[in-house]
Amino acid sequence: MLQEYFKIFIDGYYGYWNYLTTEILYPSWHNYFWWLVGISVVVWMLELIFPWRKHQAAIREDFWLDGFYMFFNFFLFSLIVYNSVSNVAVEAFNDFLGWFGIENLVAIQVNNWPRWAQFLLMFVVADFIQWNVHRWLHRSPWLWEFHKVHHSVEQMGFAAHLRYHWMETVVYKSVQYILLAMIGFGLDDFFILHMFTILIGHLNHANVKITYGPLKYILNNPVMHLWHHAKHLPEGSHGVNYGISLSLWDYLFGTAYIPNENENEPLGFDHIEEFPKTFWQQITYPWNKKS
Repeated sequence: MLQEYFKIFIDGYYGYWNYLTTEILYPSWHNYFWWLVGISVVVWMLELIFPWRKHQAAIREDFWLDGFYMFFNFFLFSLIVYNSVSNVAVEAFNDFLGWFGIENLVAIQVNNWPRWAQFLLMFVVADFIQWNVHRWLHRSPWLWEFHKVHHSVEQMGFAAHLRYHWMETVVYKSVQYILLAMIGFGLDDFFILHMFTILIGHLNHANVKITYGPLKYILNNPVMHLWHHAKHLPEGSHGVNYGISLSLWDYLFGTAYIPNENENEPLGFDHIEEFPKTFWQQITYPWNKKS
């Protein structure tokens, strides 16, 4: 069995390397790499043409650092280790279930549902899971030390969306895997859905003012999300506005907070000036920080 896991681990490297080189060298309509580039350029152009904070530079503070985080978290982390390790973890988990005679976790069969209904269910369920995990990242002192990387942004821009510690990928994906596996989605390709969530996330962090009118009670938006990153929050609060794509959960569970629409609200957390500024220092911070 160990030999089988080792083979899966090594094959994961070859498989992901071939996938990544194909993504970069052969653009197509189902290409995550170039869609990420395209969405990023479009939202950046919106920032430049319709800036909310007009004094903010086009190449804002940490622009290039956040750009590197985008590609590291979206691609390089999987290439370095995550894809191979997660493949082994999934196989080991399925083997564990096999000991109890469980062949899969599917509790709800939706493969016969209309495609739009499958997309909608996947979107809502995944977002609710992410909302809860996000709250956990703020309430757990240990996980907060990793989540601080995302909140170390002091000037918001589209690329801040994907500035986060790699440990967040492990936490989010681990929680989502089991819960989503219980729903028998019949779609092999959630490409459009995934790109839509990337677009919403980019806009939420962008230097633009969008509130979506009455839809603000459903969709997260830049004004609402700015307050999630605000340095000064209600006393005793672990955080506010935890929504990823949907603001709905914050309004339903009482964590919505938009006292005003001040685009210049200071961002970050207490003693942010002591937080490291480089990529390597930030991803090693949780283990190296002073007590």
